[in-house]
Amino acid sequence: MAYEYAWVHVKFTIPLALLLSVVSYPILNRVHFFQVGSIVVVAFVATLPWDAYLIRRGVWTYPPDAVIGPCLLGVPAEELFFFVVQTYITSLVYILFSKPLLHVVYLQNQRNPPRWIKQAKLAGQLLLGALVLLGERLVRRGGSGTYLGLILVWAPVFALVTWTVAGRFILSLPWPATTLPILLPTVFLWLVDELALGRGTWSIESGTKLGLCLFGALDIEEATFFLVTNTLIVFGMATFDQYLAVIYAFPDLFPTTPRAPTPLMLVQSRLADPSTYDMERVDGIIDAVNWLERKSRSFYMASAAFSGRLRIDLILLYSFCRVADDLVDDHTSSEDEVCAWTSKLGRFLRLRYGQKDIPHDEIGTKDAVLPWPAEIDTYVNGNFPSFARPALKYLPTNLLPCGPLLSLLRGFEMDAKFDVSDQKGVTKFPIENEHALRRYAECVAGTVGELCVSLIIHHCEPDMDEDRMSKLKSAANTMGIALQYVNIARDVEVDAAVGRVYLPTTWLGFEGLTPEMVLKNPSRLAVERLRWLLLRKALELYSGARPAMQLLPSAARGPMIAAVETYMEIGRVMLERDAFQQNQGRATVPTARRLSTALRALVLC
Repeated sequence: MAYEYAWVHVKFTIPLALLLSVVSYPILNRVHFFQVGSIVVVAFVATLPWDAYLIRRGVWTYPPDAVIGPCLLGVPAEELFFFVVQTYITSLVYILFSKPLLHVVYLQNQRNPPRWIKQAKLAGQLLLGALVLLGERLVRRGGSGTYLGLILVWAPVFALVTWTVAGRFILSLPWPATTLPILLPTVFLWLVDELALGRGTWSIESGTKLGLCLFGALDIEEATFFLVTNTLIVFGMATFDQYLAVIYAFPDLFPTTPRAPTPLMLVQSRLADPSTYDMERVDGIIDAVNWLERKSRSFYMASAAFSGRLRIDLILLYSFCRVADDLVDDHTSSEDEVCAWTSKLGRFLRLRYGQKDIPHDEIGTKDAVLPWPAEIDTYVNGNFPSFARPALKYLPTNLLPCGPLLSLLRGFEMDAKFDVSDQKGVTKFPIENEHALRRYAECVAGTVGELCVSLIIHHCEPDMDEDRMSKLKSAANTMGIALQYVNIARDVEVDAAVGRVYLPTTWLGFEGLTPEMVLKNPSRLAVERLRWLLLRKALELYSGARPAMQLLPSAARGPMIAAVETYMEIGRVMLERDAFQQNQGRATVPTARRLSTALRALVLC
């Protein structure tokens, strides 16, 4: 019977902790380990003296035949382990719910928050202060309110501290990211406590409790204890995330960010005056997130696998690509209008890189870029609509080569040629052969792959040797082409609806087709055969480039491969005709399959 309390852990808390470890392993990184470890240490140090005091007061008792024996300050080893395992469980649940969030966007309320946040924070402070006073009164009175009073004079004090320093941030987070990580572990521990009390593993002296039960034999004090301690854990994790968000959001305050922040950086983040925050940059990041959620939700969700400033820069890069594409991809625009937009974007890049006269096909460098000068500000404000300006301003050009960005614009110009007719009024189709197809895919997608790798190298391994870097960029370019082939194969009907056929004209000729015939009936069997041919070529390119992706830095390898694999899964689903689904003319992958593909990539890489 000396193992009764230990068996509570063996049967309940340890299995749940192991399960959560397995589930969350693919998304955990060095920062998470540091974060959880820090919260565990704080929770242990804060709870030990309080728990020891309760035991000395006789509020809690442990039958000798229920515990192994070793103690620290009178607290049994099993209870000490409970401090650790509860904190660990709740922290992992919080990470699972908060991982999809980009915490930087919730810094917007650090200055001039809406009225309801000010009022809610003040109400929370008053409530927590009132609970402390109530607890103090109950302790002084003694008797049946002692245990509840000891809870209230202890936990709300720590909650008041975290609420004061991070209340605005916590209130800004979506409620499931904070409420569910509190409630789910709390309910689980209520059930465990009910079973433990029923078996006599530990007990509360009758003269120190109110005698009220939430359900069964679960005393209201025990229910309150688990609720407030899980609240403390979640508040602590959220406070940590706020400080990380400040570090990641403002390169002017924190020019470099290690893979795991140092304690000094966290202190500096806490002490940084919110009036020094570059809130325009936060607004720009919010615009980028909103843009991607509307235009490319799949990429935004895939970006959640990344972390830190790398995730922010990838979102800003992809936002620029989407905004630039929308500026030039107006199907009612003529070729001259499209070329005017690409000319403006090219002029912007030349100004931003400080190379006004670089040739259109020259590959740029990663030299440092000058701060946003008045000349660029005037040019952007005078030539671009307001929705596009943040994407231009916050494109991380100091970390990116210029060449791939200029090549991206050339790809946009190829799109414009679909609207050009010859002297006889016959529409031209620019994808004349497989070489033109590959060149187009390289411009609009291969370049994006190169740019993503440039960001990964900068953030994860800036001293990478040239040979490895060259192999990675070449593989990223090829992988981008493969993904664009999948995109073209998926969107044959969608593209035909706007007068575009990306299947090479020479391929169509082998099937006795012309582009005009595809426009009239894009679902004919011959088109399906060419779609499958394109998908097979995409998989061949993917297979050739996939081994080189193992050269990616370990911190970004899993997330990058997961992002690629989930998109390539679209092609695999299309080849499996019985699994093919349509969503408004576009092939989709079932959610469960998409998630399993991403998790498999994260685990195996």
